Amino acid sequence: MNALKFITCGSVDDGKSTLIGRLLVDTKAVLQDHLAGVQRAGQHGQYTDLALLTDGLSAEREQGITIDVAYRYFNTEARKFIIGDTPGHEQYTRNMVTAASSADAAVVLVDAIKLDWKNPALELLAQTRRHALLVKLLRVPSIVFAINKLDAVEDAALAYQNIEAALRKFATEADITITAMVPVSALKGWNVVTTENNDQANWCGYRGPSLLSLLEELPNIPAETEVAFSFPVQWVEKFHDSGVTTQGRRVFWGRVATGSIEPGQTVQVFPSGQTAVVSQVLSATREPQSKTAGHSAGIVLDREVDVSRGDWLLADTSESLGHTEGQRQLNTTIAWMDDEPLVAGRVYWALHGHRWVKAKVQRVVHRLNVNTLAEEDATELAPNAIGHVTLALQEPLMTLPFKQSRVLGALVLVDTATHKTSGAVLVN
Repeated sequence: MNALKFITCGSVDDGKSTLIGRLLVDTKAVLQDHLAGVQRAGQHGQYTDLALLTDGLSAEREQGITIDVAYRYFNTEARKFIIGDTPGHEQYTRNMVTAASSADAAVVLVDAIKLDWKNPALELLAQTRRHALLVKLLRVPSIVFAINKLDAVEDAALAYQNIEAALRKFATEADITITAMVPVSALKGWNVVTTENNDQANWCGYRGPSLLSLLEELPNIPAETEVAFSFPVQWVEKFHDSGVTTQGRRVFWGRVATGSIEPGQTVQVFPSGQTAVVSQVLSATREPQSKTAGHSAGIVLDREVDVSRGDWLLADTSESLGHTEGQRQLNTTIAWMDDEPLVAGRVYWALHGHRWVKAKVQRVVHRLNVNTLAEEDATELAPNAIGHVTLALQEPLMTLPFKQSRVLGALVLVDTATHKTSGAVLVN
């Protein structure tokens, strides 16, 4: 199995950093000197502050919150893992979106003690709902809800039952497919790595696998090999010799976004529309090799054509992508991450692959209410809001709906003055 890249998300202080610390400690992925560095003095003697294993910034340790995404690595006998510890604070939602965009799975933590767990009709936290909606919008394949801190409630079974019901109700309303629901105590290690360290038999009435056992079985994001070939050019390399491999021609380096490529295929350059035949496909070590979506490659064409960084090489008939000349107007869903609201008339840089074009906000269609899931009329998107927006592009882009392609259907909006990432854009 390939390494699983997953994130932990949820509201502030739901225990995300502590859960990752528990995974690292119980799988023996932490060196002794590192472990000694997070020992703290408490009322009952020394204890290990697991959250400090991921919260490394001085500001994070001072405030006791996660600000930036911290990546950690560990492995078991069954699999390797890459974890992204994302911030729960609403102000740093943009960092969570960045990590989720490339994740194979998301573990959404729910803090039992913050909820009215005795109430069968309890309400979930807004940030829990927002993060769950975001991972769904970003097409994260597997979504696991981990109900945490059940060791701190009087009746863990009742709390788990009511919170599980609330999560399933929300998931049904939001059309979210739940991969699994797991009760855990990150602090005490219950049901995180194994089920053997649970302090009571049949804890919460749950008889399923531990969180780690579930993660070991989750699939990776499948490569988009069913979509027609597309390749964003990242770097143009000019050879000055007449080597046998390239015959003195330029090599176009990048990562195959969709489909596959091999010598003999005819490709079209976007946006110029010129065509050429692929004479060589090179690996990173410059060995001739066919490549599929998700792999880096160097492409050599049979003749010199005008190709620059930001251009795309596409299947000969880009009709297979739905259109031949690109699109100048996009209906999109945007997760807004700037401190300034998104309003009609503003112009931003849009980044698609490695291609930059100017994008004007034509209209804010509606805003999604994360509490009621209703689509509300709006004239702007506030920071961390989600809504439907129509964009007008200065130059065409070759896109697909995000539900068909995570690569061709995703853009980033960047402020033209501050150069800050302002919004994550999904093409509808």
